[in-house]
Amino acid sequence: MERDIRVYLCSGCGIGEAVDIEALAKTVQKDSKPASCITHPCLCSEEGLAAIRKDLTGERPCTVVIGACSGRVNTDLFAFPPPTIVERANLREQMAWRRMADEDPDDTRMLAEDIMRMAVAKARKTDIPEPYIAPAVHNSVLVVGGGLTGLTAALDCARAGAKVVLVEKESALGGHVAGLHRDTPQKPPYRDLEVPEIARKIEEVCKCPDIEVLLSVEIEQITGQPGMFGVTIRQGNGQKPEQAGAEAAKTETTGARKEFQIGAIILATGARPYDAAQLAHLGFGRCQNVITHAELEAMAKAGKIVRPSDGRPARRVAFIQCAGSRDPERLPYCSTTCCMTSLKQAVYIREQNPDAQVYVLYKDMRTPGQYENFYRRVQEDEGIFLTKGEVAEVAEEPDKSLVIQVRNALLGENIQIKADLVVLATGMVPSTLNAQILHLAYRQGGDLPVDQYGFPNSHFICFPYETRRTGIYAAGCVRQPMDSAAAVRDASGAALKALQCIAMTARGAAVHPRANDLSWPDFYLKRCTQCKRCTEECPFGALNEDVKGTPEPNPTRCRRCGICMGACPERIINFATYSIEMMSAMIKAVEVPDETEEKPRVLVLVCENDAYPAFDIAGRYRLGYDPNIRIIPVRCLGSINVVWIKDALSRGFDGILMIGCKYGDDYQCHFIKGSELMNTRSDNIQEALTSMVLESERVRLEQLALTEYHRIPELIGGFMETIKEVGFNPFKGM
Repeated sequence: MERDIRVYLCSGCGIGEAVDIEALAKTVQKDSKPASCITHPCLCSEEGLAAIRKDLTGERPCTVVIGACSGRVNTDLFAFPPPTIVERANLREQMAWRRMADEDPDDTRMLAEDIMRMAVAKARKTDIPEPYIAPAVHNSVLVVGGGLTGLTAALDCARAGAKVVLVEKESALGGHVAGLHRDTPQKPPYRDLEVPEIARKIEEVCKCPDIEVLLSVEIEQITGQPGMFGVTIRQGNGQKPEQAGAEAAKTETTGARKEFQIGAIILATGARPYDAAQLAHLGFGRCQNVITHAELEAMAKAGKIVRPSDGRPARRVAFIQCAGSRDPERLPYCSTTCCMTSLKQAVYIREQNPDAQVYVLYKDMRTPGQYENFYRRVQEDEGIFLTKGEVAEVAEEPDKSLVIQVRNALLGENIQIKADLVVLATGMVPSTLNAQILHLAYRQGGDLPVDQYGFPNSHFICFPYETRRTGIYAAGCVRQPMDSAAAVRDASGAALKALQCIAMTARGAAVHPRANDLSWPDFYLKRCTQCKRCTEECPFGALNEDVKGTPEPNPTRCRRCGICMGACPERIINFATYSIEMMSAMIKAVEVPDETEEKPRVLVLVCENDAYPAFDIAGRYRLGYDPNIRIIPVRCLGSINVVWIKDALSRGFDGILMIGCKYGDDYQCHFIKGSELMNTRSDNIQEALTSMVLESERVRLEQLALTEYHRIPELIGGFMETIKEVGFNPFKGM
C-alpha cells in the first residue's frame, strides 16, 4: 500500500531564528514533493502533537518526517503507533545550535534544506519491519557454574518465573565460597568477619521446584540461538554424588548424555588462583613455608594455621601483596580481593594466637567503600604491621624460616623481615582462560571470544554482562575480578539480562545496544558469491555457513549492527529500516554546488552510538563548526559499504569523513569490532579512490568518544583545511 509522506517543521528552540521556516517549507514541498509540509512554532507542545495526530486519521498510512530537534530527544512524544513511520530531521542541534558567529545565512539555509531532503529520502526508503518470530522461545535459563554467583542467578531467574537448569562439573555445589573459613564484612558496621551463607543458598536452590541441578556434568555442545538453544551435557564421572543435609542437591541420574532446550545462558564458572609456580622469585616452590592465600584459607577452615615444613604453629607470618598481580610480565590487572583477603587472614592468625605477629607488605592497600572500616579495625591491632614496599627477595634459612628483603618501605628505608610463614596474595584468572566450557556450535569458534586476559569480551562500560554471543551472559569472577558481595549483585544483573533477552526474542526485538529494534537482515542469497566476508566479520557469530560457504543466518543472535551489510561486496544484505539503497538515496539527495560556487561539500558518516550524540552535545554547548558538512548517522562504522563512498565522490562530494568509536585494546565500539573493521577495510576505499583517480586525503577515518564532543570543531576544521588544500572534486557538475 502506498504511503503519504507528511513533513512537519518546527520553528521553536532557535530554528526559526536560524532559517526562514516558511521558505524552507516551500523548498521541501518543491524538491521532495511530500503530501503536505506544515510549519508550527512548537511541535512538541500538545497543540503541535495534536496537529500531527489529526493528519494520521486518514485512510492511507503515513510516513511522518519531523524537522525539529534531534531524534535522540522527545522520543516518547514523537512515537506514533504503527502503521505510521516516523523519521526525525535534526534542525536544532546540527543546524540552529551549531552556527558559527560569522556564518553566511545562505550556508545555513542550504544546510537546512539538505537536512530535510536527506530525511525525506530516507523516509521514502523505510519500511515497517516484520519481526522475526522464532518458532518456539523457551522461558528457561541455563546457569553454568554452581558457586555463589551461579546459585544467586538461578534463584533470581526462578523467582522471576523462568525454569532453570543449573549445571556444575564438581560433585557438590558451593564453589570457592564453600571453602572459605570466614567471609569479609557484608553488613554494618563492616568491622567483623562473617560466616559465609553459602549453605543457606544451596538449600534454597535445592528446594526450589523450578531449578533442576545437575552435578558432575560437563557441557558437550550448545547449538541454536537465543530463545532456542539446544544443550547437550554428559555425566562427568558416572557416579551419583553423595547427598547430605543442606548440601544435598538434585542430580540427573547417571546417564551418558542429556539433551534439552533453553532460552538464555548465564556463565558463572568463576576464576582460579594465578599459578603460584610462576612466582619462584617470591619463594614459592623453592621455600617450603611459602604458601598462597588458598592454602592458608584451607588451614584456617581445618582449624590450625601451621608451617608446612614441620607442622609447628606460625608465630610470625608475612603477607606479600600483588604476588604476580599488577605486573606487566604476569597479571597486569588488580584482582580486587587480595588486599581484603590478606587483612581477613591476618585476623585469623591473631585470633588463633594473640601473641602472633603479622606483616602485610603491599604496593597499595585497596579496601574500597565500606571495607575501609575493616581496614581501620586491622590497623588498630598492634600485632599487625602494614608497610608499603617492593619485595626484593625471599630467602630460606637452615631452620626453614624465611627472610624477606623489602625495598623502599613507607618510611623510605629498606627493611628486613624474618617470618615463619610467607603467604602470597596471588591474583585470579578467569576460568575461560585457555579453556573450553560451552562448546558452542558456532562458525567462529566453540567458546566465548575473550580479551587479552581471558575474560569474556564485551563492551565493558555500557554492557558489562553481555558477551559477544547474544543470549549468553557472564557474571561473577569469570567476568572480572570481584568479591562475594559484588558477585551476588553481578548474578542479579546477569539474570535480569537473560530474562530480558528471552522476552525480547519472543517478540522479535533486538537486545543491546539497539534494544527494541524489530528489523533484521534480509539476505538475497541468489546473488551470494560465498565470499564468506559476512560470516567472518560478524562480531557476534550470528551467521553460520553451509559446506559451500553460503551464510546461514541465525536471526535471534543478530544485534542489528549492519556490519554484514558493510562487508558484502554484492550488496545483498539489507534491513527494512537501514539499507544500501536508503543510504545511497540520502547521499544523492544532497544538493552539491558546482565548482563555480566555490562551496565545498563534505559527507560525514557518524556512528549513532558515540559520534552522533557527541555532535548533539556540541550543539547544546553552541560549539560552532563548518556548515558545509552533511551528517548522516550509521548504525556502526562497520556497516558502511564502499558503494556509499563511491556514490558520494561521484556525486561531487569533496571529501568523506567517517567518525566512529575508539578501537584497540581499550575499545569503546558498541559493536566490538565495527570501527576496527572499517579501518581494516581502508584498502578497499583506497582502491575505489584510485579507480576514480582521486586523492587518498579525500577520505579520512577518525575516532571520537562521547565525552570528546569539544574536539568536533577542531576535527571538522582540520579536515576542511585538508580538502581546501586538495581542491574541489573534479566530478562536480558531472
